[in-house]
Amino acid sequence: NHPVYKRPLRQWMLRITVYAKRLLEDLEQVNWPEPIKLMQRNWIGRSEGAMVDFSVDGSTELIRVFTTRPDTLFGATYMVLAPEHPLVGQFTTLAQRSVVDQYRQESANRSEIDRMAEGKNKTGVFTGAYAINPVNSKKIPIWIADYVMMGYGTGAIMAVPGHDHRDHDFATTYDLPITQVVAGDKKVDIQNAAWVGEGVAMNSTNEEVAIDGLQTPEAKQVISEWLKKRKLGKFFVQYKLRDWIFSRQRYWGEPFPILHGPDGQILTVDESQLPVELPEMDDFSPKASDDPDALPQPPLSRAPNSWKYVEVNGVKYTREFNTMPQWAGSCWYYLRYIDPHNNDRFVGKQAERYWMRPPAGETSVSGGVDLYIGGAEHAVLHLLYARFWHKVLYDLGHVSMPEPFGRLFNQGNIQAHAYTNSRGLYVPADEVEERGGEFFFEGHSVKQEFGKMGKSLKNAVAPDDILDQYGCDALRLYEMYMGPLDQSKIWRTRDIVGAHRFLQRLWRNLVDEETGQMLVTDDDAPEPLLRLLHRTTKRVRDAMESLAFNVVIAALIELNNELVRLEEEPRQVAEKLLIMLSPLAPHITEELWGKLGHDPSISDQKWPEYNPELLVEEQIEYPVQINGTLRSRITVAVDADDQVIVETALADERVKSTVDARQVHKTIVVRGRMVNIVVK
Repeated sequence: NHPVYKRPLRQWMLRITVYAKRLLEDLEQVNWPEPIKLMQRNWIGRSEGAMVDFSVDGSTELIRVFTTRPDTLFGATYMVLAPEHPLVGQFTTLAQRSVVDQYRQESANRSEIDRMAEGKNKTGVFTGAYAINPVNSKKIPIWIADYVMMGYGTGAIMAVPGHDHRDHDFATTYDLPITQVVAGDKKVDIQNAAWVGEGVAMNSTNEEVAIDGLQTPEAKQVISEWLKKRKLGKFFVQYKLRDWIFSRQRYWGEPFPILHGPDGQILTVDESQLPVELPEMDDFSPKASDDPDALPQPPLSRAPNSWKYVEVNGVKYTREFNTMPQWAGSCWYYLRYIDPHNNDRFVGKQAERYWMRPPAGETSVSGGVDLYIGGAEHAVLHLLYARFWHKVLYDLGHVSMPEPFGRLFNQGNIQAHAYTNSRGLYVPADEVEERGGEFFFEGHSVKQEFGKMGKSLKNAVAPDDILDQYGCDALRLYEMYMGPLDQSKIWRTRDIVGAHRFLQRLWRNLVDEETGQMLVTDDDAPEPLLRLLHRTTKRVRDAMESLAFNVVIAALIELNNELVRLEEEPRQVAEKLLIMLSPLAPHITEELWGKLGHDPSISDQKWPEYNPELLVEEQIEYPVQINGTLRSRITVAVDADDQVIVETALADERVKSTVDARQVHKTIVVRGRMVNIVVK
């Protein structure tokens, strides 16, 4: 219940709008998921249309509006301006001034989110003034309404209630005229609902131009050319993207290297004095003010005078008290990773060109980070801002490629049970008790649901206990084995035991539990095991390329299970198994690699190759069903014909113990898959 006051603040801004066109067009250069590209396109919001000038009756002022549908100009029956539009005060009539001023004051205290809410009732006030529609010279009333924002477009719209939902709602509320100028669905009564689609122009003719009968695209073109010829408007491309507010009224964050002079001068800090570091402060909390008209005082305004004031050529300057947002670091951190110990530049040119240029002959992407793995929640914030930041550095000659991230992969979320109490508030999941299928927190019933694991839902799992019980490698393997990387998965702590058992089995395959001696031989691997090794190597290589880590682990588990049958493991198989597992379970594989007598690290070893000739199967296993029920398995040559397959199946001991050959009604062979024996 603390009062909140809305105040205009002087803010530092970055002119990202200058880069809107390039940010949009250069999306074609990168290998990103199409949904992420679409989100950025929508956020940038390119719109083609016309900028149109409406004169004000009895005034020399012009109201400029942008419209994507200039073909509907004949249907503009009123205008709406944002309450904060600078021209409102100039042409509001004396009779309407008090209600207009009151409405403007009320709007100033509402947030943009409230003003733009889809479901809220449309409110507005007539200014008493009229504009002249340039296509038919009709006088149309000028209103102000808080659903029009000064920060979007020109802060003014031509209202076409027949073909815009919000305009229709407003016109219906205030009994304003609704004119149909586009023929669309005949079932839609324009007085009851707006037709917002395309169609055929109607009621749109004057002495100089007629677009009646034209389809929407052609009608737009004709009316736009007429406006341009008459100097009443022009073709225009507009972007929804707005300049980036870069100020924060808080202590942490990079200080701006700016000095304010006594007469409003702005001076940049000399480069020799960079970086400007935050001062030591005991109290950097925000401070409330009892004065509703007072501007907020950032924490740095209470910094020691030795930091706050700087003297330059005998003139006393005050430092900038706002700080930069976290984006000031997160937009370019990947570049610092390349050259973290460089004390002269944020990244050396040679290091940047080595790491950020695409491989020789690679033209599919524009270089940059080869692979960026991140959540889709960063689509229009971090990823867009980092692209802008990188392009500025590119234009200044500090980096060699125009895009920062060549390939983007979106991982899924880890989900877990979350619990809410009777007030709908989340409670700590690890403190919830289950009793008879119901859940309780501190003795009170709570509701179970699924949600993204994290602090907000209070369902995060601390890794410490898991590490103590199962080890880091088991935790890593479990996370990667849960499912495809791009899909959301449900966390179940009890399932980690599966990954832990796999690692224990791997250790026992190579190390004697009693003596600690290595169970590895230099003998050649038997041919079936050698073939499995090469099939596994190819399978793992392909899965690694597609980031299918769960497939990698499944293949290595299968290979490890084959080793269980042997008393000693062939070195050629054991070493390649460890190398392929090492990126996923680096600690246990490093230790086993050392026990095998190797130095240096396993991470320095060449990735195993496979022999294509050993990928070809000489034999194949067929499940054998009797009346649809699995009874046995047989192994035959890959090129065996159906008769040989059936004979082998009927000769199998488990099949013979179940079926008398004289009872066989028919046999069905599905090549490469199964044998089904039907008995009477």
